Amino acid sequence: MFFRQSPVKGRIASPMNALTMSCIEFVLVFGGALAGMAVRRAKPDDRFTQEARDSIRLAIGLVITMTGLVLGMLVSSGKTFYDSQKNQVAELSAQVIFVNDLLSAYGPETKELRIEARSSIEGIVDRIWPRNKNQSFELKPSTYGSNFYDHVQLLVPKNEAQASMKAQILASTLNLRKTYWLLFLQSQQTSITIPVLSAVTAWLVVIFFSFGLFAPRIPNVILTYVICAIAVSIAIFIILSMNSPFSGAFRISPAAVRDVLDEIPPGQ
Repeated sequence: MFFRQSPVKGRIASPMNALTMSCIEFVLVFGGALAGMAVRRAKPDDRFTQEARDSIRLAIGLVITMTGLVLGMLVSSGKTFYDSQKNQVAELSAQVIFVNDLLSAYGPETKELRIEARSSIEGIVDRIWPRNKNQSFELKPSTYGSNFYDHVQLLVPKNEAQASMKAQILASTLNLRKTYWLLFLQSQQTSITIPVLSAVTAWLVVIFFSFGLFAPRIPNVILTYVICAIAVSIAIFIILSMNSPFSGAFRISPAAVRDVLDEIPPGQ
């Protein structure tokens, strides 16, 4: 029922990576606008006829449309992934309290099992939501507390009611294992990857380059590009953070699981 986790490595959407990537995004995008301004300053205006300007704007309009669609898709996908993980945590919490209620209803002979269950849950919570901020979360299920299922099997029912409860406890334990594995496996299927992020970044740089290509080099215009570049970098930060729901700015709260622990007092 309860497992040990190992660190999830190699993900692009860790809190530090999300912040770092959003800063890099700002530098690249704003740098694209400055590069466009530099090219405009170096080239004579007669190189950019009205026909050339219209053609460039039409081409960039297509890139803007594609970029908007992809960014919208990534935000939507990230929100769906985040909500799915949050629902899985709530489902796990409900299943844990259900198993505890079954053990309590079974009789006093399950006292040690309930204590064992609480200890295992505490270990899982401390790994997924470590109290030490410098410690990374661990989500991958393993074999920690796997003896719980074997201990439940050793129960000897005294009547039909206890026999029915034992069967429900065993089934709920296996279902809890399945839900926990699903939580971990879903965490490995993030919607944002380095190739996708690179493509979106390249498109944004091209877009801002085209903006700078036809913009006057005055403070108000530069300030506008700074604000727009910040907005773009924040969007990337939100997308990356939602794909890392157990750390960072959008971390899923452990309140639901800790409430479950409050329902199972230690040493009862």
